[in-house]
Amino acid sequence: MQSMQGSQNHGEYLPHAVNREDRGDNTILLTSPRALGPVARNTGEWLHRWAEEAPQRVFIAERWGAGWREVSYQQALEMVRAIAASLLGRGLGPERPVVVLSGNSVDHGLIALAAQYAGIPVVPVAEQYSLIPGAHDRLRHVIEMTRPGLVHVGDAERYGDALSLDALAGIEVASSRPGTRKGVTDFAELLKGDAGAGLDAIHADVGPETLAKILFTSGSTSMPKGVMTTHGMMCVNQAQIGGCFPFLSAHPPKIVDWLPWNHVFGGSHNFNLMLSNGGSIYIDDGKPTRDGFARSLENLAMHAGSIAFNVPLAYGMLVQAFEKDAALRGRYFADLDMIFYSGASLPQEIWQALERYALAETGRKPLMTSSWGMTETAPATLMVHEPVTRSGLVGVPMPGITVKLIGLDEGLFELRVKGPNVMKGYFRDREKSAEAFDGEGYLITGDAVRLADSSRLEAGLSFDGRISEDFKLLSGTWVHAAQIRLGAMGALAPLVQDIVVTGHDKRDIGILIFPDKAQLAQAGLDGEETDGCLAGAALRSEIGKRLEHLAKSSTGSSTRVARAIILASPPSLEHHEVTSKGNLNNRKVLEGRADLVARLYDDNDLAIIRI
Repeated sequence: MQSMQGSQNHGEYLPHAVNREDRGDNTILLTSPRALGPVARNTGEWLHRWAEEAPQRVFIAERWGAGWREVSYQQALEMVRAIAASLLGRGLGPERPVVVLSGNSVDHGLIALAAQYAGIPVVPVAEQYSLIPGAHDRLRHVIEMTRPGLVHVGDAERYGDALSLDALAGIEVASSRPGTRKGVTDFAELLKGDAGAGLDAIHADVGPETLAKILFTSGSTSMPKGVMTTHGMMCVNQAQIGGCFPFLSAHPPKIVDWLPWNHVFGGSHNFNLMLSNGGSIYIDDGKPTRDGFARSLENLAMHAGSIAFNVPLAYGMLVQAFEKDAALRGRYFADLDMIFYSGASLPQEIWQALERYALAETGRKPLMTSSWGMTETAPATLMVHEPVTRSGLVGVPMPGITVKLIGLDEGLFELRVKGPNVMKGYFRDREKSAEAFDGEGYLITGDAVRLADSSRLEAGLSFDGRISEDFKLLSGTWVHAAQIRLGAMGALAPLVQDIVVTGHDKRDIGILIFPDKAQLAQAGLDGEETDGCLAGAALRSEIGKRLEHLAKSSTGSSTRVARAIILASPPSLEHHEVTSKGNLNNRKVLEGRADLVARLYDDNDLAIIRI
């Protein structure tokens, strides 16, 4: 099938196409009719290609004083080979991986690629596990599970508490900034490795089945599980993505990106998308937080990408910045081919504002897109790769993927997947590995989806939350928590950070509200903290009024929020209420705040907002 020229971007996109098989047992199989294109043997193949074809092009860059430290593809290959030789000289290998404790940096990227180049797994760990003492139990778990031969940190002083843990005793630490900490190897020493014929032979043995990285996912009821990610999984995933977006190969892409590399989206999807297509990664050392976003805006004023990857919260903050800064707006949209959101649905008003600004600045819309994937799927599996008009869609299966939809009720399906980008199992955990797949070898995702348009399969699927978060009211009526959360978030924006839906075995639906205190202050709605809740007449009135308006669109008790409580304290990483990716762990919130859930259903409690 021919590709279609998209008015939305500088290159081309492929329209959606889907094959469907109805099996008669309440399941549907969906596949792509398109063949999978060429797949690289390992990540080093990409690096060699671009070091030869575009040696002086910037591969990776980070802020360096008032400017940027930029590393070209040729420089990156030379440094990766030297570091790989140093790692091998220390006896590292498949059973002695490299663990990286700190966030995104040029050195982090180089040592990760060097480990992969030599067939050594790399284990990027969430920064919070090291920097928050209450999360050290998870860091110990990762170290004891992987038994690393070397640990890398950006700043040995900043990570000093973590490096002092007994679990790290006797393990070599390499740091880009060793400071005065004793026994720490300067990262510069790793660059002195002698990359000779021996390294070439070892690299030649690195193939699709070689373990490239172990990514730890946050468990809802247990310690994080290690997802074994092979070179083949990552390489085939880039071939799948490239098959959906031909414009990636039309001109080198560029991103200015903060998304953390311990997470599959930033570290596998985005990082490898640049590497496989000869693109450039400019590391944004800011974040979409009150304190960190100014830095992101500063970085974007200096460099803008051809693809934007971000979470809905950040896009909302960008829209606010664009309203005040025409120069930033013009620079941001000048070469933008695609806006990609993940983590949650993008509010429609933010979607429309981004399109409006793009049209005003360039006369064209970028492709607005999202996808569905998991750490276990490397990650992209479903992809939106044609123009759509609304948020919430996750697209159609990419080449090589088979999707199994198991009918539940009212048009809802359980999503299961199979394909060459799907893991074979969890690291050193046979029991959980076996539990992850059904009898036909499909990964059990635990997610729910719907057909976006039952009359047109090519419209794709829409995400409908986690099946485990749905529940029944006392009436026996099912409540789809994701839909309730999304509606309440929209009604209460921008006053809330997140919401947890309650009501299991109760007569009606309630919500626990994590407020955005900065937005409350700006709106003059500060409340007083009382017994774990925020109180205040003006605050209660505003929240109640908005929820009453939302209730007018409800169709019954299973869609109507009837009560709410505003929490005084934010979700706790220490108590596992929030994952390393910043997502709420609903189960842990409900368990840890059971007293507040009980109060929510006490009609005599004055802190409760009843609708």
